[in-house]
Amino acid sequence: MHPLTTVDVPAANVAIHWFEQSTFALKDSGGTVVQIDPYYPRSRPAERYMHADPPLDETQLPTDYILLTHAHSDHTCSQSIGRIRDAFPDVHVVGPEESIAQVLADTDVDEAHTRVIQAGESATLGAMTAHAVYAKPPGGDPDADIGPPDVTHLGYVVQAAGASVYISGDPINTFAEHDSLVVPVADLDPDIGFLTNHPTEGEFPFFEGSVATALGIGLTHVAPAHYQCFVTRNYDPDEWAAYFPAEGPAPVVVPHNSHIVYPSGL
Repeated sequence: MHPLTTVDVPAANVAIHWFEQSTFALKDSGGTVVQIDPYYPRSRPAERYMHADPPLDETQLPTDYILLTHAHSDHTCSQSIGRIRDAFPDVHVVGPEESIAQVLADTDVDEAHTRVIQAGESATLGAMTAHAVYAKPPGGDPDADIGPPDVTHLGYVVQAAGASVYISGDPINTFAEHDSLVVPVADLDPDIGFLTNHPTEGEFPFFEGSVATALGIGLTHVAPAHYQCFVTRNYDPDEWAAYFPAEGPAPVVVPHNSHIVYPSGL
């Protein structure tokens, strides 16, 4: 079985496993496991993927819930979700309408095991609660010449007993400049945030924008996401961490395909 299954999570802590890209698993002290954007393609040509093998055999991690941020293939992967469901038929899938429509069309997950969630709503995941927030505003950012996104883009603040985790999803490049995006996350008071960013690409916040996002939310700890998967979309997490001021949120770089127990493990 996967190493996370044997992790003993103390009360008021949460185990956070980062596989690669923006794929995570959260485990609380009661043993509930939530996978976020599970992406484990088995066909991995070297010119596209950094690692020859997927970071998880889906049958090895008993999963209670799947939380999806948006219906892009590296965040809503029907093949991976289908394999999780085949191994664990009681798994429930929560996500925006486009993701749930794809899951219902492409997998054996039935409607009773799904839920469409919108920004501002919450979902109960065992003893954890997921609060949905926008990652990209539905109207885009006309002032920055950024058009509306093609699908709904959400992030989540997942609250476990004693600790809360912000998963950014794929945020708009100008996220930190919009109180309408930052304030709803800050109001949920997350402790640690996993932020998608890139130093040059431009779809997501640059490193400076990632710092501004973390400061605006008021995070205690912050970690990078959306790397160590695709050859052409990788970046150096230590370079990202160097942008953070000494008095700001403390950067945490989780090694590829490993976990931390938060906050006691830091």
